[in-house]
Amino acid sequence: MPEWLPSFLTPQVITSVIVILLILHLALGAAAYLILLERKVCAWVQDRIGPNRVGFQGLLQPIADGVKLFFKEDFMPKGVDKGLFVLAPAFTVIPAMIGFLVIPWAGGLVLASGDTVSIMGANINIGVVYLIATGSLGVYGVGVGGWASNNKYSFIGGLRASAQIISYEIPMGLCLLCVILASGTLLPETIVAQQLGGQWNIVQQPLVAILFYICLLAEANRAPFDLAEAEQELIGGWHTEYSSMRWALFFMGEYIHLFVGSAFFVTLFLGGWSINPVTGWDLPATGSIFMILLQFGIVLGKVFLLIFLAMMVRWTLPRFRFDQLMRLAWEGMIPTSLLLVLVVSIYVYLGYTDYLWTGSIIALAIMAIARPLLPTSDTNKKVELIGSRFSAPTQEMATK
Repeated sequence: MPEWLPSFLTPQVITSVIVILLILHLALGAAAYLILLERKVCAWVQDRIGPNRVGFQGLLQPIADGVKLFFKEDFMPKGVDKGLFVLAPAFTVIPAMIGFLVIPWAGGLVLASGDTVSIMGANINIGVVYLIATGSLGVYGVGVGGWASNNKYSFIGGLRASAQIISYEIPMGLCLLCVILASGTLLPETIVAQQLGGQWNIVQQPLVAILFYICLLAEANRAPFDLAEAEQELIGGWHTEYSSMRWALFFMGEYIHLFVGSAFFVTLFLGGWSINPVTGWDLPATGSIFMILLQFGIVLGKVFLLIFLAMMVRWTLPRFRFDQLMRLAWEGMIPTSLLLVLVVSIYVYLGYTDYLWTGSIIALAIMAIARPLLPTSDTNKKVELIGSRFSAPTQEMATK
């Protein structure tokens, strides 16, 4: 290192600063163009064109929308709690913007001096816990925004979102615990390294991966879990009273959260920059700048595929009813994730971690046997309407 540089500016610190600045601007740009992609995917699913007027094939549409929102009137309704009303969008977007620090975006870069630096913002020893903690802070922005608006629809939307995020954090944490137990570490970089030398965690723990992705959609308030917005009944949810850039910050937080969450899923279950899901040849853990760029592109490609899947889910499945959403968490996903933690714990204790995929089969068999034995509730059951296509008339009814 040059002598004129301060001693604390080590190669790793300089690399981390560059990675933070790069990913931060990438996430901000992705939030804008993911909205355009969402509108294009929606148009494709619904067999229409979508934005195609501003720029080539609508590529400048996000810029036009940003300029419009920036100059739009920033309206603050009468009776709101002004301090909390202003802070709520920041409470939503800032936690989403700081979670990417512990994501390993590529392997180790070998410098000319012989040093190896990690391509990540911060290689802390509680990386996965940090990411879960920062992601859960987004509930404060949603709850505070609904409360401060002094609007009953916004307040109900904030309550729904708070209950939903808290409920789905439990199975998400349990699914994360399954990965931690199998890997024996809290370091995201080590979790990726173990998948490079073995199998991807989605191969070994497919049921855990599915539950984690569902929780990811619920944590980001993505459809079919967007009951907090529910335009049909809550006229927009917790951000009903917001306008201009404050309104845009809520959506920016949602898409950045989806971007970071997808990168977290890639780290935990898709092997990071790995290109071989089963044992065998794979990309090296360290390399030159060209290898790092290749690995970075692979990670971004996997992130894009997961985001595209989330968009297809949004425009394919209808919303849950709120009681169905909560029942799915408390009566379905939480017991299932607890069972998976138990199964993974037994496998790890017995040293059978190479056969964890059989644990998902055993868990499915246990659930199939236990499900008919569990108590059921008659609350909110579908009411049969005689003569409808859901309740066709029987022969006895026809004779009457």
